[in-house]
Amino acid sequence: MSEALAERIRGHLKGRRNVSEKRMFGGVCFLLRGNMLCGTSKGRLMVRVGEAQDATALARPGARPMNFTGRVMKGFVWVDSKGYAGAALGRWIALAEKYVGKLPPKTRR
Repeated sequence: MSEALAERIRGHLKGRRNVSEKRMFGGVCFLLRGNMLCGTSKGRLMVRVGEAQDATALARPGARPMNFTGRVMKGFVWVDSKGYAGAALGRWIALAEKYVGKLPPKTRR
């Protein structure tokens, strides 16, 4: 299921500059200029929304705080399959881009 979601995300990000992929969180993570944007894990969508958009994101259907290894990661949410069905996936990606697009590019060490 995560691979099907990854393919859908690839379709939304196709043709965009400075987008890359990396295996993380047991799935695929998509990065914009080296900064985490969104990803997949066990059929869930991971979205980086930034702390200022946490409440807005969590009010959307299917969203919950991202709890990874027993602690909540502020500024990130998990979205279940009903929450990213159909056109909703594009809206999640746009919300992530609203935040991540303002971050400076990550430089390699």
